[in-house]
Amino acid sequence: MFAIVSIAGQQFKVEEGQQIFVHRLAAQEGDSVSFDAVHLIENDGNVTIGVPNIGGASIKASVLSHVKGDKVIVFHKKRRKGYRKKNGHRQSFTKIKIEAIAA
Repeated sequence: MFAIVSIAGQQFKVEEGQQIFVHRLAAQEGDSVSFDAVHLIENDGNVTIGVPNIGGASIKASVLSHVKGDKVIVFHKKRRKGYRKKNGHRQSFTKIKIEAIAA
């Protein structure tokens, strides 16, 4: 059984027991969160597609930790002009574990 769900503006294919990294959520470590924007559910060959979401379907997950991703370097340069600018950042992520898919 798997589902396609929107979490923090991105779509993910999730299964029960799976651990994924999503953009930082406003929840504490150990909290339970629920996502209602479920677009598709597949259960033993039966596929249910929402328009755009499936009514009454939800994904239950628990927050494991808050982490930072790898550093991304942003470098701008204009040739022959002496213009160079180097910048970087680390994206904040939340690691969640999918507990249940309710249809």
